[in-house]
Amino acid sequence: MEYLIKVSVENSGKRLDLFLLEYFQQQQKGFSRTFIQKLITEGKVRLGDNSKLKPHQKVKEADELVVLAQVPEAAGLVAEKIALEIIYEDDDLAVLNKPIGLVVHPAPGNYEHTLVNALMYHFKDLSNINPARPGIVHRLDKDTSGLLVIAKTNFAHLALAKQFSEHSIKRQYVAVVKGEMEFDENVIELPIGRHPVKRKSMAVGFSENTKYAKTYYRTVKRANGLSLLELEPFTGRTHQLRVHLSYIGHPILGDKKYGNNNRFARLCLHAKSIGFLHPRTEKWIEFSCDAPVEFKELLKKGRKQDLS
Repeated sequence: MEYLIKVSVENSGKRLDLFLLEYFQQQQKGFSRTFIQKLITEGKVRLGDNSKLKPHQKVKEADELVVLAQVPEAAGLVAEKIALEIIYEDDDLAVLNKPIGLVVHPAPGNYEHTLVNALMYHFKDLSNINPARPGIVHRLDKDTSGLLVIAKTNFAHLALAKQFSEHSIKRQYVAVVKGEMEFDENVIELPIGRHPVKRKSMAVGFSENTKYAKTYYRTVKRANGLSLLELEPFTGRTHQLRVHLSYIGHPILGDKKYGNNNRFARLCLHAKSIGFLHPRTEKWIEFSCDAPVEFKELLKKGRKQDLS
């Protein structure tokens, strides 16, 4: 689309990229600063006949800018009829209950049978801040079930992404772990980084390459050598909950990567609730779903033969 934008007196002297960012935010177009800077450097922002502009240059009163913003499409992705449990939906976002075994987004060599393919079938509009991952603001591991929020507009995507980066979104998980927890509740504060040998895994470490990570847990029940926990991650490091619990000697049951080869059929981790400020109304909304029935049944039966 082509936009004709005139600079008012109160905006005179602002950087070009910041002026355009504020303009498109007011229009609720959801364009990021990086996207706008790319438009400028690619010559898609024009002042008169001049298209060789710089993001840092200043705009002046009465300047008339022409912006050609072509929103990219999701390349190489096809819609697939995969069943989804939609908990909530409006014009800006949706909240889903993701089943176990479903990969959230495509990756090289795997562009089919993912949540993204399902989203493209079920929703007419999805954010395309990242055209390779339309609608995806955050993710859950393939074998983690539970609530996931999806952005249907770029405006909602940027607002939600900001809340995630500021750790203001409230998330609660439930997990069944090996062993009976010593404490009723506690906080795990241990930095996490890439494993020094297993490059596809994460690990607790104390080098300059690790990042601060914090997890709160509450012990709901102990039975038959297992514990049912409620977990709240204050940070969002890759595999944070799994790494933290494994490090303190209570790996999540069914975790083949961090669980000492325990053989339970599924990863016993479920995203139970999520709460955030709605991007449009700025009102707090919160959603929850029940923990899988097999979690509670597992505690009753013990299933000690699966813990080795």
